[in-house]
Amino acid sequence: MQRISSRMTFFYKRVFPFFFFGVFLLAFAANFIGSAVGKGPPLLFFIMPLIVAVFAFFLLKALIFDLVDEVLDDGDALVIRNGGDEYRVNLADIKNVSYSVMISPPRVVLSLRSSGPLGAKVAFMPPIRFIPFATSPVIDALIERIDMQRRH
Repeated sequence: MQRISSRMTFFYKRVFPFFFFGVFLLAFAANFIGSAVGKGPPLLFFIMPLIVAVFAFFLLKALIFDLVDEVLDDGDALVIRNGGDEYRVNLADIKNVSYSVMISPPRVVLSLRSSGPLGAKVAFMPPIRFIPFATSPVIDALIERIDMQRRH
């Protein structure tokens, strides 16, 4: 089985949010400590980190937290691993592949014919390439194979 998802998924799903929200926590704590000492910043310096953190949470929820951990190509099916569970999706059961290269990280969303344990859509990160605006040859080949399965 060949891995068609990025090895950076763990970093984006687990490590990046920890450090990202840690920065906002430090900014809020620094403002709080500064106000306790008596040289406090204006109220805006308390509110802005909270507003940005809430906005960032919803952005990460929409783009990162729904990514599955790993997708493996098993010939006529994809093996999807997420949170210790493993699911098998036949290529014929995939009705659409949406591939976005203009966002970071790039995303592939598989729309399934029927809703399974992961829902009707499965999102994952393709292998990261360092060629700007280029599609992934792995995902292009997957799209061709899915189309061929649909024709038969």
